[in-house]
Amino acid sequence: MALRCLVAATVTLGAVQFAQAKTQLLVYTALEDEAMKPYKDAFEKANPDIEIRWVRDSTGAVTAKLLAEKNNPRADVVLGLAASSLTLLDLQGMLMPYSPKGFDSLTRKYSDANTPPHWVGMDVWGATVCYNRVEAEKRHLPKPTSWEDLTKPVYKGMIVMPSPVSSGTGYLDVTSWLQTFGKDKGWQYMDALDKNVAQYVHSGSKPCTLAGTGEFPIGISFEFRGHELQAQGAPIDLIFPKEGLGWDMEATGIMKTTRQPDAAKKLADFMASKEANEITAQWWAIVAYPGVAKKLSGIPDNYSELLVKNDFTWSAKNRDAILEDWQKRYGNKEQK
Repeated sequence: MALRCLVAATVTLGAVQFAQAKTQLLVYTALEDEAMKPYKDAFEKANPDIEIRWVRDSTGAVTAKLLAEKNNPRADVVLGLAASSLTLLDLQGMLMPYSPKGFDSLTRKYSDANTPPHWVGMDVWGATVCYNRVEAEKRHLPKPTSWEDLTKPVYKGMIVMPSPVSSGTGYLDVTSWLQTFGKDKGWQYMDALDKNVAQYVHSGSKPCTLAGTGEFPIGISFEFRGHELQAQGAPIDLIFPKEGLGWDMEATGIMKTTRQPDAAKKLADFMASKEANEITAQWWAIVAYPGVAKKLSGIPDNYSELLVKNDFTWSAKNRDAILEDWQKRYGNKEQK
């Protein structure tokens, strides 16, 4: 009996020691909730000695948290954050240059231009208008085809969109309008659009969710959530405005101050792998690994051609000024 107890205690102690021996990686992310588990499960299966600990929030909140912690960083890796935000962190000298294993197999334009890169792209996401056919018919709303259409008086109070302060999708909307239309005309456009916006919410996916449930007939969002809701049977159409789509990339970067550089590099290696890109391709029409993306229902074949020119460095350098101006103009409609 004593021997059995001794063996059991030894096994238990060994299990505890094994668990304690795992390297803990603190990973800040803005990934959609349903995407977090597949990446974690696949990575930890291949690296059983490393455990991912997520800290998840919207893009704006994660970016603000990282900047606030600049002098006392906590995160080891930033994963699934907007490339525009990672560019901002890089301008602050916060990211570690690292070329992950297999990097040469990725589409080069979807990562940081430095050699070695300071962040590596995962996927492209672009602006999409979610339009509820049923609610629109009830309210006698025509189907818009352009950004300009959304400024028509018929849509007054019918639109919800993400706040650029808290949402990466909201920020790519604002910066794309400023870059595509020009500074003055971009703000004029947003002044006109604001007259029709009922509320600015703190999530890029929520406007499409609200359109899907019919709370608002039109939500300015991105294709991930629209595609998911369509698959669930929501009566929404995905509209890709003819002037072109603002876009950003989810990407991975290693914090220069990480205390677990070897484990962090292994996670960056995994995110650049074909396996990780195959996970990503479940939801995104454009991924970093060539030939992995597949046709997604509701996404046009010429999707990549609709993406407007996007200067991530400009977006990063002008972020504070743009958000300050935006809040002065429209912040009174932000979700509390």
